[in-house]
Amino acid sequence: MSKRGTDADRALVVIVDDDERVRLAIQELVQSVGLDAACFASTQELLESEAYERPGCLVLDVRLPGLSGLDFQRQLNSSGKTKPIVFLTGYADVPMTVQAMKAGAVDFLTKPFRDQSLLDAIKDAIECDIARRAEETIVQQHLDRFDTLTARERQILREVANGRLNKQIAFDLGISDVTVKLHRSNVMRKMQVASVASLIRAWEMLPSGVREKDVH
Repeated sequence: MSKRGTDADRALVVIVDDDERVRLAIQELVQSVGLDAACFASTQELLESEAYERPGCLVLDVRLPGLSGLDFQRQLNSSGKTKPIVFLTGYADVPMTVQAMKAGAVDFLTKPFRDQSLLDAIKDAIECDIARRAEETIVQQHLDRFDTLTARERQILREVANGRLNKQIAFDLGISDVTVKLHRSNVMRKMQVASVASLIRAWEMLPSGVREKDVH
C-alpha cells in the first residue's frame, strides 16, 4: 500500500461485501476518484483490523455471513462508535430500507446501481463523518475546559445557562452580586468564550450526563 493510503488523517472508504468481484469493483471505482479504499469479506474481518478507526465511511452489504449489515449497524450505534454507512443490497426491501435510514444510514442502494449514485452517496457520507469528528473535537475541548472549573464555578455556569440573573444567582447561593460576577468572569475565561451566548452554546454542547450531574 502506498504511503498516502496509510495516512491516518485521510478519509478511508471501507467496503464490506462477501462477493469478491463486487468488493474489487467498488474499490477500483473509489480509487479512481482519488479516495483510499479497504476491502473486507465480513464485518468480523473489519473489526479485527484498524481500518474502522480511520475517518471516512462504510459501504456495507446488507446480507453478510455472520453479523449482517443491519445487525452491525445496530451494534455500532449501541456502542457509540458510529460511522456513516452506505448500504448495498441485491433485494429491494422497503421496510429494511426504512429501518436502515432511521438508524442513520446515509443511503440504501439496490444492486445494480449507477457508479455515480454510489460515489455521490460516499461523498455525502464522508462529509457527514468529517462534520461529526469536528464536532466531537469541539465537545472534547469544552469538556477539558469544564474540568478546570471549581464546583462553585460550575454552579454559576449552570445557573447562567438556565437564564438566571446575577442577583437571582446571588440570592439562591447566599453570596453577593460582586462574587457572582467574579465567578462568571472566571468561568468565561476558563471556557475561553467572549460572550454569554457563546458560554451557553458551550454548555449545551456538553454531554447531557455532565450537564445533569449535581454540583456539590
